[in-house]
Amino acid sequence: MAPSKPQSTALFLTLFAATWIAPPWPAEQALHSSLTVLSLIALWRTHKRLGNKEFFLIIVFLSIHSIAARWLYSNVPYDDWIQSITGHTLNAQFGWRRNQFDRLVHLAYGLCLTPALVQIAPTNSRPFQYALAAIMISSLCYEWLEWLVAITLGEDTAESYNGQQGDIWDAHKDMLLATLGSLLWWTKYRRTRPK
Repeated sequence: MAPSKPQSTALFLTLFAATWIAPPWPAEQALHSSLTVLSLIALWRTHKRLGNKEFFLIIVFLSIHSIAARWLYSNVPYDDWIQSITGHTLNAQFGWRRNQFDRLVHLAYGLCLTPALVQIAPTNSRPFQYALAAIMISSLCYEWLEWLVAITLGEDTAESYNGQQGDIWDAHKDMLLATLGSLLWWTKYRRTRPK
């Protein structure tokens, strides 16, 4: 059972505040967090159309994004966290040479927002197709935003914001992962939805 909307919001605001304790890159984190604040405002403007579970899933996504924003995506110490728990690192296990936390955020975007988009889809539409299209279009628009950051800000700021880490296919992979997240939700939903 999902927490209530006020409980979910309180949990998120606590985590969000914690990410701002002695931030290593405050200006860049503020840039990332501006989208988080706008998203939270939009979420509360539409919260009556969402169930507690759908609302909570969006809060989960915003929480993952806030953690990533603190470390500018490229520097999230997930490998250190996992090593302290398991004694192993994911990067060594899978042969990764880059920080993969941004990939998790894009996957979570599709996975966590699709249920809400299905719920608020226009009644004369096919809800999942509407949600999938919204995920794909918004992912594309976000990658365009990153491109605008890259051409308008200094090279260092653009790289730290975009977190490409030298991958020329970064935008393509990010959009694909958001789409796959949406499709993953759909495969689970198809098995459990009422006939």
